Amino acid sequence: MSEQTEGSRFAYVSALTPLIFGTTYLLTTNFLPPDRPLLAALMRSLPTGIALVIGSRLPSRVWFWRFLLMSVLWASAVFPLLFFAAYHLPGGVAAVINSLGPICVMIVAVPILGTAIRRVQLIAGALGVVGVALLVLRSNAKLDVLGILAMVAVVIMMAFGTVLMKRWGNPPGMGPIRVTGWTFLFAGITLLPFTLAFEGLPRSVTPKEVGGLVYLVVISGIFAYALWFWGIRQLTAASVTFLGLLNPIMAALLGWWVLDQRLNALQLAGAALVLVSVVLGQQRRRRVAEPEDRPVEVAAGG
Repeated sequence: MSEQTEGSRFAYVSALTPLIFGTTYLLTTNFLPPDRPLLAALMRSLPTGIALVIGSRLPSRVWFWRFLLMSVLWASAVFPLLFFAAYHLPGGVAAVINSLGPICVMIVAVPILGTAIRRVQLIAGALGVVGVALLVLRSNAKLDVLGILAMVAVVIMMAFGTVLMKRWGNPPGMGPIRVTGWTFLFAGITLLPFTLAFEGLPRSVTPKEVGGLVYLVVISGIFAYALWFWGIRQLTAASVTFLGLLNPIMAALLGWWVLDQRLNALQLAGAALVLVSVVLGQQRRRRVAEPEDRPVEVAAGG
């Protein structure tokens, strides 16, 4: 029991991932080629997949189809929608919609993992939404219907992706790094022809855009997602999703530090509510393990 507890505590290092994701809006609007959501999605997935599957064995037929589905839920469908939303919505509106993620995961986990929706986590989810709204939402925010629909689709697909990954675990003998690699390789292969057909490659890129693409691949792709998928295996689906609420805090801090945006008292109160939400979202039953916390049976060496 103690080893599992220590492992779970160490798993909170995966909170680095939403902090990295908090840089996405600034990265998209200031450091990437403009109006190219498919290119940004491709660069976040294909190089990550290639780098992480080197030396890996081929997945079984069952896992081939699972990776294909996960690639849609985590990358090939989600990434274009996410970058489309970043181009068409103010960061605050996108963040508020994204903050519905923990509640969505709790709902999806009921039929798939057999978990019960706990009152404390519902309260934590509501506090998170209110906190994010106070932190990042502006009264003059422009609402783009297509951008809103894109962001809602992102939240739903990532909820299903998180819960299914928790249910399936990892293939025998394959760790989270390889799982990340195969998921993103399938996504990149799927995105490549669409990117070439609808957007094409930019004729030229500035040094700033090259730096943005390198960051997108290495930090926001390979490192962040390998860490996140590992965290999903260590924590409950709801707990790891609540960590995602740290994303808008990082975005707000970057806006204050890099873009010279001021943080008022309401925004600071919102940040405090978000932190309370994240902490409450980690509360787990002590005596009876939830179904999603039960170890996944794998073959020896898994």
